[in-house]
Amino acid sequence: MDSTVTVPFFGVLLAVIVAFFANYAWFGPKTFSPVWARALGRSDRQPGEGSNMALVFGLTLVGSIVMALTMSWVLQAAAALYRADISVGAGALIGALMGVGIAAAASLGHRLFAGQGLLVWAIEVGGDI
Repeated sequence: MDSTVTVPFFGVLLAVIVAFFANYAWFGPKTFSPVWARALGRSDRQPGEGSNMALVFGLTLVGSIVMALTMSWVLQAAAALYRADISVGAGALIGALMGVGIAAAASLGHRLFAGQGLLVWAIEVGGDI
């Protein structure tokens, strides 16, 4: 089994760009942003208002890069394990399972203990997945 792990720079860049646009659409003013803000009790504020937006976007970019790299390495490990290429559909399924099985499950307790409820959790996790 080949244990070489590579970084597909174009794929990571593409994943980061897609994540930014997908989250822009997900948390847009005509989609989930108003519901999310009301669920957080901040209906009079825009997301990120009052924050250092350079820091917010910078750390969001770092998080997107980490997620893209992690997904790439998980898919490479799966391909090596099964000694076969991973199709786009299989990659999407693995990503969705990781989103639900890891990201959603881990953040559930955080949102509930913070008193933010299931709606905030569902909107945030939906955007991540």
